[in-house]
Amino acid sequence: MPDLSVSELLDLDRRHVWHPYGPMPGRVEPLVVESASGVRLRLADGSGELVDGMSSWWSAIHGYNHPVLNEAASEQLGRMSHVMFGGLTHEPAVRLAKRLVDMSPEGLEHVFLADSGSVSVEVAVKMCLQYWRSLGRPGKQRLLTWRGGYHGDTWQPMSVCDPEGGMHELWQGVLPRQVFVDAPPTEYEESYAEQLRSAIERHAGELAAVIVEAVVQGAGGMRFHSPAYLRVLREACDAHDVLLVFDEIATGFGRTGALFAAEHAAVTPDVMCVGKALTGGYLTMAATLCTARVADGISRGEVPVLAHGPTFMGNPLAAAVACASIELLLGQDWAAEVKRIEAGLREGLAPALDVPGVRDVRVLGAIGVVQLDHAVDMKAATAAAVREGVWLRPFRDLVYTMPPYVTGDEDVSRIARAVCAAAREG
Repeated sequence: MPDLSVSELLDLDRRHVWHPYGPMPGRVEPLVVESASGVRLRLADGSGELVDGMSSWWSAIHGYNHPVLNEAASEQLGRMSHVMFGGLTHEPAVRLAKRLVDMSPEGLEHVFLADSGSVSVEVAVKMCLQYWRSLGRPGKQRLLTWRGGYHGDTWQPMSVCDPEGGMHELWQGVLPRQVFVDAPPTEYEESYAEQLRSAIERHAGELAAVIVEAVVQGAGGMRFHSPAYLRVLREACDAHDVLLVFDEIATGFGRTGALFAAEHAAVTPDVMCVGKALTGGYLTMAATLCTARVADGISRGEVPVLAHGPTFMGNPLAAAVACASIELLLGQDWAAEVKRIEAGLREGLAPALDVPGVRDVRVLGAIGVVQLDHAVDMKAATAAAVREGVWLRPFRDLVYTMPPYVTGDEDVSRIARAVCAAAREG
């Protein structure tokens, strides 16, 4: 196909390309990105560059076109881009598994490599269900979670997303029926902790696991909650023989100021899901980690294997880049960078509190959120951010940012101004 003009690309895009969370054909014309470097997206229409305030949905923590990650990808391409993982193994996958075990909360010893965050949650749920079946307790097949959560768009993850007002409300009555408690308050409240304990005790006989996003609820509403609730869940699950799953797909690899949000509570789950930033935004890959207890329980069962095996499981190219991304992260003072961004966002987003229609402003690590008291006008809010030279992706009643960790102070300030402008216009 010969080179296409921007107008030709957009015409073909509208007719043939189905974008995420959108109708077909699309009603909002997307921006065409020609290239990306550092924290900037270069637009194909020649109008300039935008500072990326989203890390490409929270994954590109090192920015774009990073020489270290480019080199890792190039070197691995020269060896092999892929080989099946059934009956074979290779150094990038083994190195990645070892690195994940070493850096994760103590006790997580086994790594199942998956294609995407949503699939890693599917695997986590399958692990928990099969664990109890292997132990002769097949009745333990439901999941408990709190409202306001989001765990992905495949089947089991959809069942533990918020069932009312969430993206998957359409599927009520079709999805597995799970157990929901109220969304967690921001600060610790003993009455809410008791609600968690009571719900787990009441449903213990049918619960395979409790699954929650640790400290930060992401696409379900960008809410923050006290890490103390994670300790409450751990204690209650231990007391009533229920497994505990943490979804750290959005929070893993430093986003909240800790390598994993579980560290804020000094808690180890039985199963933990990671993704998004795992490869620094270069390739799709995720992982489900579990304790020896879970792996041993499954392996002692009538069917002693975890019957799950994606075609691209353990992809060498993705694994090599993931190893390089983790080394790049740990080889620098990433915590100081996240803290620097946090300070910049706190200062830069403070004026949003004076914007009419703003309900709340909150910042944690490299996450900044402005919540409105109405549904955001996404078209108007996005246009306002673009005028400030920033790419944002507002949704529901939220204008938020999760910038790459390499974002400089001036660009953090620019992102904050764009968030404020989007809140005013949206």
